[in-house]
Amino acid sequence: MRTLENEDRRPGASCWSCKGPVADGAPFCAVCGAIQPPGQADHFVRLRLEPAFDLDGEELDRRYFEMQRLLHPDRFATKAPSEKALSQQQATSLNEAYETLKDPLSRADYLIGLEGGGTAEGSDHDVQLLQESLEMREALAEAETMEAIDALARRAADDIETCLAELSARFADADLEGAGRQAVRLKYLRKLAEETRLGKARMAG
Repeated sequence: MRTLENEDRRPGASCWSCKGPVADGAPFCAVCGAIQPPGQADHFVRLRLEPAFDLDGEELDRRYFEMQRLLHPDRFATKAPSEKALSQQQATSLNEAYETLKDPLSRADYLIGLEGGGTAEGSDHDVQLLQESLEMREALAEAETMEAIDALARRAADDIETCLAELSARFADADLEGAGRQAVRLKYLRKLAEETRLGKARMAG
């Protein structure tokens, strides 16, 4: 027996309630207004954004909170249990999309996969990247003053900003391989930045 949860949600799917056409990723039927299953729409489609690395953070927030209000389970408190369940599924899918696109690293990984470039993994053994990481960790281990750790923290922060700019440029050039390398480097740099924060906390304690 068909249920609301397993209703076909491919492009051109029909509304479970009125059988009217439902656009891919649309949370509601445009004909009868019934809430729909979340389906397999990608995160950009779900938030009605163009797939791109460079996103307007304020626009992302606006679209998320606007849709969150429309899909909140409290709005379906008097609806049938099946519609309440769909509301929860929609809210969960929306939250996942927002959290993924909000963070530059997870957004980069997601976009690389979406564009057919696989994940950003695969460059982990890049010799230059590993050497850079080892040198920073050695410098942090040898740091004996707060000033020395602060200098390493500033370097990590500057490198992260440079890496984000490089990611933007690689995506703009449709260079998925280059974007993948930068995404892996960003992972390393974030780890290093966190280690400098922990080092400062230990020094202060």
